[in-house]
Amino acid sequence: MRFFLAIITLCLALSSEAGVRVGADRLEVLLPLLEGKKVGLTGNQSSVLSDEAHTLLLDTLLKRGVTVTKLYSPEHGFRGTSDAGAKVRSGIDAVTGLPVFSLYGKNRKPSPQDLSGIEVMVLDLQDVGVRFYTYISTMYYVLEACAESGIPLIVLDRPNPHDAVDGPMLEPSKKSFIGMFPIPAVHGLTMGELALMTVGEKWLKTAKTPLLTVLKCEGWKHGDPYALPVPPSPNLRSERAILLYPTLCFYEGTSWSVGRGTVHPFEEIGYPDRRLGAYRFTPQSMPGATAPMYRGKRCYGLDLSARTFATGIDVELLVETARLSQKAGIKFFARPEHFDLLAGTSKLRRQIESGLSAREIRASWSDGLARYRLLRSRYLLYPESAPR
Repeated sequence: MRFFLAIITLCLALSSEAGVRVGADRLEVLLPLLEGKKVGLTGNQSSVLSDEAHTLLLDTLLKRGVTVTKLYSPEHGFRGTSDAGAKVRSGIDAVTGLPVFSLYGKNRKPSPQDLSGIEVMVLDLQDVGVRFYTYISTMYYVLEACAESGIPLIVLDRPNPHDAVDGPMLEPSKKSFIGMFPIPAVHGLTMGELALMTVGEKWLKTAKTPLLTVLKCEGWKHGDPYALPVPPSPNLRSERAILLYPTLCFYEGTSWSVGRGTVHPFEEIGYPDRRLGAYRFTPQSMPGATAPMYRGKRCYGLDLSARTFATGIDVELLVETARLSQKAGIKFFARPEHFDLLAGTSKLRRQIESGLSAREIRASWSDGLARYRLLRSRYLLYPESAPR
């Protein structure tokens, strides 16, 4: 099959004052690519245009006469209401009546039967810039499945709201659905750039070449801040939660709660022991967190709303809370295997357990990150606004 790798570019770039246009906004380019074709859409509640109403891409495509015949959903479901980690069933979208094939349930990869009748696939998902956020894993499997079936895939790109490069590299033995790519924990790529890297580095398990098109954003470059128009998942409800997520998600492998089941998830951490801090919260069942950790129990810990954070991983916080737990006789790494999968290595956990400082831990990442930055530079679609 001849190589086909298209990147849709803009002749006249918009100024930053004009705002950002995400790939989904560029209907003047997208619609001709879909005209007369049966379309599959991989998306969710984050697949919106940049208008004031945050109009769903699906609604826009249907209104414009595009023949969308099948929907494919990642973790949390097509409407983004399911709990983190909860299996999502395939079914019928209650709003449109279209069939929805879950890619976070029985299958993580669409089967040839799931793709039957589709002439082109559109993928529009908002990533948050970390390796363990599962939307990029869904992208990997959709890309692979479309390549195997000879179906063109159009990735509608979106800015990376946590645009940094940091953390340990993934080791092959730790590959999982929360670690599909041999990249650092914080990868500094958009979904479209990662798709290009996946194809260029031949990471897919297929000999067939994907028919990939990336529809670029306009008016954005690496390093520019970008506030998401809607929450990308039920528990990332604020810009601060997204800033803290690359650090706090590691706590999912520990004994500490990250505030799921409260009004400030991923902005606070705690454990049911008053020795761990004066700040307190009590997780309760709520939409998006129906069975949160320590439901109904008062947790004590840290309010992170005022703590100074830079982009990347706050290793100091991980070291600090691990030592605080040890002093109180509390097992910090309650789920060591899961922590290692999040980290992509067992080294980080062992380093913390052995008492290494945050500076020493960071130093151990430097060589891997230097090699990765060289690789990353070959796949960037957007200029960098500042040295990384």
